[in-house]
Amino acid sequence: MRKLLQSAAVASAGLLIVSTGAANAAPAPTTAAGTWLKHQFTGGVVHNTAYDVDDYGLTADTALALKQLGASKAKLKTTRKALAAHVNDWVRGGTTSDLYAGSVAKAAVTADALGANPKKFGGDNLVKLLKSTVSTSGATKGRIRDTSAYGDYANTLGQALAAQALSTDAPTKAKPVVTYLLKQQCSSGYFRLYFADPSAPQTCDAGDPKTTSVPDPDATSAALLSLEALPHQTAKVKKAERKAARWLRKQQAGNGSFIGGTTTATPNANSTGLAASALAAAGDCRQARKAATWVAKLQVSKKRAKGALSSASGAIAYDKAALSAATTAGITSDTQDQWRRATTQAAPALRYLDSGSCA
Repeated sequence: MRKLLQSAAVASAGLLIVSTGAANAAPAPTTAAGTWLKHQFTGGVVHNTAYDVDDYGLTADTALALKQLGASKAKLKTTRKALAAHVNDWVRGGTTSDLYAGSVAKAAVTADALGANPKKFGGDNLVKLLKSTVSTSGATKGRIRDTSAYGDYANTLGQALAAQALSTDAPTKAKPVVTYLLKQQCSSGYFRLYFADPSAPQTCDAGDPKTTSVPDPDATSAALLSLEALPHQTAKVKKAERKAARWLRKQQAGNGSFIGGTTTATPNANSTGLAASALAAAGDCRQARKAATWVAKLQVSKKRAKGALSSASGAIAYDKAALSAATTAGITSDTQDQWRRATTQAAPALRYLDSGSCA
């Protein structure tokens, strides 16, 4: 079960928080969300009660979200140590033969953000492991890939994190990874989620926008955030950022919300929160604030935190239906994972309710 959960976490388009900067002054909704997220840790990790498994990918996402909300490295020390202690379970699924590229990349980004050395993280050299997942020749040069009995589920989300991690920790090895990431951007500005078959042309423009190069707001937001985080901004990277931000702006609904793509084709807090953070990083503050305002309507406020939701103050629902259902049923073992993921991804966007938090 653990391997299946990890593969799903790498492949899903609704899980990533990749901007690691700290917040400015925190509006009250942001503080409330952070408080709720802190309570989701058990011994430093997020435990999935429905499947009785520790979810290390979601643990990392939660820690990164709290970092953005202003939590210090010292406050996240327990989580950092827990992730390091279980790094093999996280990036290899507890095996000696499998290696999940997206998980390795996320682990390296998390280690950097939490003040750990990614080259000495729980006895593993995450930078070396990440480099081992990168194709070194041919049309796929720079592309990350999984080694697993379950197949290769590496995608643009993991590629973006790999570009960010290697640009920070192994700059001389990052260029082909960044180059391959840029190939996943179509000329109209969006990034696709899934790579092409290794035997096919590798650029987004070479694929069919209805099948192999489907526009994906989540992948575009994640790629934009990682590109903005690169310490060295080349002309090509800056151009890609402008195109991605321009495309994202066009996808925003009049009420401020975003969808996540064909697999999440309804407005939701995950996609809207991620897009808000990406747009803010690109300097599109008005659009980020509009998205944050939509997200805030899905948060369990103090006024809503009564009855079945008495212990959920600060949590953010995935959508209106989830919030409505929880008012009578509460956050159950079956719905807990969705609430955690929604809050983790959407909470940092609430910073932009404050006009001073977006330059």
